[in-house]
Amino acid sequence: MSQYQAVKGTRDIFPEEVTRWKHIEGVVHSLASMFGFSEIRTPVFEYTELFQRGIGATTDIVGKEMFTFLPDPTGRSLTLRPEMTAGVMRAALQKNLLSMAPVHKLYYISELFRKERPQAGRQRQFSQFGAELIGVSTPAAVAEVITLMMQVFESLGVRGLKLRLNTLGGSEERLRYRDALQGYFAPFHAVLDEASKERLEKNPLRILDSKNPDMQEIVAGAPRLYDYLTASSVEDFEKVLFYLRERGIGYEIDHRLVRGLDYYCNTAFEVTSSELGAQDAIGGGGRYDGLAKEFGSSSDVPASGFAVGMERLLITMEKQGLFAALDSRGPLVYVIVQTLELGDHGLQIAYRLRKAGIKTEIDLAARSMKAQMREANRIRASYALFIGATEVETGLYALKNLVTSEQTTLSLDAVIEILREPAAKELMQ
Repeated sequence: MSQYQAVKGTRDIFPEEVTRWKHIEGVVHSLASMFGFSEIRTPVFEYTELFQRGIGATTDIVGKEMFTFLPDPTGRSLTLRPEMTAGVMRAALQKNLLSMAPVHKLYYISELFRKERPQAGRQRQFSQFGAELIGVSTPAAVAEVITLMMQVFESLGVRGLKLRLNTLGGSEERLRYRDALQGYFAPFHAVLDEASKERLEKNPLRILDSKNPDMQEIVAGAPRLYDYLTASSVEDFEKVLFYLRERGIGYEIDHRLVRGLDYYCNTAFEVTSSELGAQDAIGGGGRYDGLAKEFGSSSDVPASGFAVGMERLLITMEKQGLFAALDSRGPLVYVIVQTLELGDHGLQIAYRLRKAGIKTEIDLAARSMKAQMREANRIRASYALFIGATEVETGLYALKNLVTSEQTTLSLDAVIEILREPAAKELMQ
């Protein structure tokens, strides 16, 4: 064993698991394209103030979880990105995308970094996929991003997810609500935990997001933001719900849901999985019209989006047995040579099969025929193609179905034709 280990909070992803990641990523790429979203890739680090202003100085992410580095040569601090929305909005403003078209639909699959206590589904280096719809934040636009997120889950076959929604209103409504919360929590000051005492002055809405069990009874009695909304904000939220009902997307309204980032306004949402225990959030998002102004824009830029944690999604899918068929797929055909002298001929046959688009494996370690068969079964090959002296002489090869044990003798062209049929192609996917 090496004296070196992976850094705490990081992990290696080996080939068998990478197959699962690629399966999810393929669905994301396909559905995002279907919805008209284009992929964006932003730098892995940004200037620290981007996250301080965008995410909010009172959030746990900014206060406790960012990997921040010594200043660059210009004297400005740098931070590994802890989330993607701030970077995507920065990129959109820097490129002046809205001058090119009024609406931009962007998605990403990216690695992120947070200085958290490592646990199942929560790593210091982790991955998310998500989408940002910039330039419009009407109820139809918000429903669009929610629909894309839920359709990804549906296409992957994930069961038992719960979509919760709330409306946070506009800035003036939240100011009135902030005053109401401070008035409510002030008499409890002596029994509030330290995090809530700090939030009481800076951002009392964050107290509602407390995960401390001792705080839940106090939080449960807090006034509802919904009662401080204007008629237009309520109408906006109800329209989002209408679109979800029209599409058969189930949901629950949770008036305590505020999400963990300061930039959200109006509709906010979260998806949870019962497979994940206490840390049950698998994804979420919302509307964030004021974020661009925090970055120096002369006016608000309407926007909404979501992000889903890949690691938590993988845990959920594994517990639900959704990778069983994927994990059982090996190469379509394993080329088996009977003697060492036929090795070169076997390599040429493997080359021909691969050129024809057929997933093929062949032994490179000069093992015995018996050992090659064991390897073909171990990696779950669907067929074995045998190369012996007779096959080389006649040009007819024995093709064995390793699932049914049926065997036939064919020319290489006929083998290729069979393996490229739809049924065989399905095994390759």
